[in-house]
Amino acid sequence: MPTLRSASEEPLVSVILPTYNRAYCLLRAVHSVLQQTHDAVELIIVDDGSTDETHELLSSLRSRRRVGYIRQENQGVAAARNRGLREAQGEYIAFLDSDDFWKPWKLELQLACLRALPEAGMTWSDMGASDAEARLISANYLAVMYHAYRRYTFDELFHQAYALKTVAPQLEPLVKNGKLYVGEIFSPMILGNLVHTSTVLLRRERLEKVGEFDTTLQVSGEDFDFHLRTCREGPVAFTDLATMVYQTGLPDRLTHPSKFIYIAQNYLKTVRIRLAQDRDRTSLPQGLIDAKLADVNAWLGDLLMMNGDHRQAREHLTASLRLNIWQPRTAGLLSITYLPEGFGKLARQAYCWLKWFIKID
Repeated sequence: MPTLRSASEEPLVSVILPTYNRAYCLLRAVHSVLQQTHDAVELIIVDDGSTDETHELLSSLRSRRRVGYIRQENQGVAAARNRGLREAQGEYIAFLDSDDFWKPWKLELQLACLRALPEAGMTWSDMGASDAEARLISANYLAVMYHAYRRYTFDELFHQAYALKTVAPQLEPLVKNGKLYVGEIFSPMILGNLVHTSTVLLRRERLEKVGEFDTTLQVSGEDFDFHLRTCREGPVAFTDLATMVYQTGLPDRLTHPSKFIYIAQNYLKTVRIRLAQDRDRTSLPQGLIDAKLADVNAWLGDLLMMNGDHRQAREHLTASLRLNIWQPRTAGLLSITYLPEGFGKLARQAYCWLKWFIKID
């Protein structure tokens, strides 16, 4: 394992760590930052109105030179990250959610990647995943979690690739045959998020072009909007190596199925804004965009119908069929939304049972 570098010789990295009622796992995330092999780090913890033991838990850390602690009323993760960004002093910015944790060499490797690629404004990486009992369930979870990777290979997404062992030779025993990719991916990102926030390292120059997280995107989806705008501003780099571990199976995760409605709604909002402003920047054929919007409207209509909101479900199912008329399932769901309440409830229950029985997504 490489030795710690002198803080006076290395660029400062500001790490923004928002948290809300996660005292049960917070210290693991904190320690994974403080134990980085890159020593020039400031950690900014933003407590977004926690009501558990978070404040007391962090009392022993607040006197440390490299740790800042901000406590605010609950405003959501976007506002918490923005508060941290306003306090950050580093040349580079990284984000870490309080239930994830980094591998010790994460920042050292990513700084080497950005030094090797001065045109890249951001780098991110693959990630491992553990279950609720902290048992590793996947060594490469990014493409599992982000379905947009099913459309592309890395060679299709990026225009150039380098061996990580040539970029960070001091880490060769760890990176082995891993690769570093670079390219312009704004167009592919329109079709779905490719970036996990806790894996990101961002240059301050790119951040100044991108701005803050959108606080109107509530519950979920603010990260996709932020990373899409980051990719809009120029080349980015991807490390095909897991630099962190993502914990699955927790009820308070923003990717929990109960949040799917917000994910779909905010995706549509974000993409409509970007297409209205930047359609000429994309290389996507209109048919591909229409197919994606049809799929998301159908998904959102399904979720809303199952939630009993037939009026909004009807709006999105109709929008989906206008984009792609040949969708028998979507047409069937739309017909359910016109049923009287009692019959509609029975139809929803039957559909729910059918989905479970034949494993419809």
